[in-house]
Amino acid sequence: MEKKPIEEIELNKGEDELIADIEQYCGHAIELGASDARMVRAGDVPIDERVALKCRIPVCFGYGTCANCPPHSLKPEETRKIALLYRYGVLMKLNVPPPVIVRDRETIKERVEAYKKVFDMVCRIESEAFYDGHYLSVGFAAGSCKSTFCYNVACTVLQGEKCRLALRARPSMEAVGIDCYRLATEQGWEILPIGSDADAGCISHGTLMGLVFVD
Repeated sequence: MEKKPIEEIELNKGEDELIADIEQYCGHAIELGASDARMVRAGDVPIDERVALKCRIPVCFGYGTCANCPPHSLKPEETRKIALLYRYGVLMKLNVPPPVIVRDRETIKERVEAYKKVFDMVCRIESEAFYDGHYLSVGFAAGSCKSTFCYNVACTVLQGEKCRLALRARPSMEAVGIDCYRLATEQGWEILPIGSDADAGCISHGTLMGLVFVD
């Protein structure tokens, strides 16, 4: 993406101007490598306490290990209130080959790189929106930032210190209660339930998603 001049803050941007910006961000997400990107209404994003519950039952390997995972992340009720303060979101997905998405030690490097790519897309779209004057834009990525960036070290935030990657680390959509399966299905995207016992030969692809709220 070409660098653009920084926009002066303009309060209460008109609907047409905001939609034009969102559509531009969707295009840029695809340029960054997203398989697809869509504009969604923030108030229509499904948020469900049961999504965060799945982080606890059965206990996810990332549960409690970093500041962006439950129980330290935003609670679904908080996310629900926050979503209503925004008008739109940039929803992006990254399709991942079956051997990469299943939990196989042989493909762990490729799997981590796929998650990093989603974090990068989310952070860059959020940053672009910020410099366009949408200064309250906020993004959510896929998976745990701990296992993606700091898998072999303790989370410094939980130790009362500054995050090592404060400008890259984000909560996942699931961590804050966003129902990615429903959201993807509502977009007409094919998404498959891939658990820890999934066989790569039985699935067509994996799907990782990111979301940036913009107003």
